[in-house]
Amino acid sequence: MDTTIITNIAVLTSGGDAPGMNAAVRAIVRSGAAHGIEIIGIRRGYAGLCQGEITLLNPRSVANILHRGGTFLETSRHPEMKTVEGRKKAIETLNRNGIEGLVIIGGDGTMQGAAALARECSVPIICVPSTIDNDIYGTDYTIGFDTAVNTAVSAIDKIRDTAESLPRLFFIEVMGREHGFLSLEVGVACGADAVLYPEMGSNHLDILCQTLSGSLRRGKLSPIIVVAEGEAPGGAVEVAQKVKARLGIDYRVCVLGYIQRGGPPTARDRILASKLGAAAVEALLKGKKGCLVGEQNCTIELTPIEEALSKLKAMDSSKVQLANMLAI
Repeated sequence: MDTTIITNIAVLTSGGDAPGMNAAVRAIVRSGAAHGIEIIGIRRGYAGLCQGEITLLNPRSVANILHRGGTFLETSRHPEMKTVEGRKKAIETLNRNGIEGLVIIGGDGTMQGAAALARECSVPIICVPSTIDNDIYGTDYTIGFDTAVNTAVSAIDKIRDTAESLPRLFFIEVMGREHGFLSLEVGVACGADAVLYPEMGSNHLDILCQTLSGSLRRGKLSPIIVVAEGEAPGGAVEVAQKVKARLGIDYRVCVLGYIQRGGPPTARDRILASKLGAAAVEALLKGKKGCLVGEQNCTIELTPIEEALSKLKAMDSSKVQLANMLAI
């Protein structure tokens, strides 16, 4: 197997944190150490890259972080990376420290910054998809998604105890500004009576009211509706108010919010993060650059970052049908 001679690799985590980011960093550091490569940690994401906040990492630096949520390297949302001037600062940090490869862990916004940086600098860049939204093309699942699903399902299981005690509609808002992967997965896993997400058509409210009317006629006293936050400008609260105006039924709304980002990553997320982190190092050693490393059909695959950004990840139509069928 042909390998590229690399003596060091830098790693950063950017954008919204997700459970499993630490596991990915750990895998990068220890995989790098196995190949005799120095690993450089960049703190606070792109902000730290622009400001030169670097630290050397070794296998002991990443001990006992596998089970921790968040990211010990810290993260940021750094609008300056959208400007040429901001990216020049980032490139200066890379050049000044002699960095020969860069692994960037994050979601869609992070990848947009990585794509722009890759076009303007000579340092090979590999992206590792990490977002609870699971909306990145080129991988079946992103790091953090499984944990967020389990966190939401656990919360809804508790809400169901209350729902069965006092008849009313329960609207549960989960994250997902632009896509409904999280809400659909949660809806199937918790046995929701309905799931609303941005990809649904404009007549979603009509369909929801018809569904709820049918559920109530069948004797369901406390239907649970999972709503993606981006489904309506006012989220689940707005949806609940509109439903009450039509059906005249009392309701309660629970916004799960940032608890979905926190907590120890599930075993599935730890394993995925470990595989993708190690694969990112291997990709750089093989001379790959400007790629997203993901897992598709249980196989590690590389997708050009530009392609991953330009293509829309499709909702699983069979899962949509399953959610509808099991809600009767």
